[in-house]
Amino acid sequence: MFKIQLVVLVAAVFVGAVQSAPSDSADAHAEIRSYVNELKQDDNSYKYQFETSNGIAQQEQGVGGYYASGSSQYYTPDGQLIQLTYTADENGFQPQGEHLPTPHPIPEAIIKSLEWNREHPEEENEGQYNHGHGGNGYGEQANQFLQAPASGLPYEKKI
Repeated sequence: MFKIQLVVLVAAVFVGAVQSAPSDSADAHAEIRSYVNELKQDDNSYKYQFETSNGIAQQEQGVGGYYASGSSQYYTPDGQLIQLTYTADENGFQPQGEHLPTPHPIPEAIIKSLEWNREHPEEENEGQYNHGHGGNGYGEQANQFLQAPASGLPYEKKI
């Protein structure tokens, strides 16, 4: 008799858990408020958009295989609005949104080095490739360390 009561109790707890699962949420009962889907056969362009009663919305337009742009939005479980806009073209997929991670800033030393290289292109390329002039392609400064001195080891430099 105790086993039957235990099975009934476990079944009742399970049924109660299933009934209070997310199916009672607003998302489970969301309805489509608007929907548009258009395709033009003559130029292969398209447009679609939809919006639901729980705040989900998306729209996109473009030319199939060449270009697309659009946006979407939804609410996180804690109520934060997430919005994304994007384009996709010959330059790739380019999303934008406040929630997306951003790259780390470029260190100041790298920025200065890039500026110096841009301002001194002749010094940057000088001796870089000794085509047809012998050498190893690394310039004269590197050659002094790569040539073996008479005393032996190739990396020794006599002072």
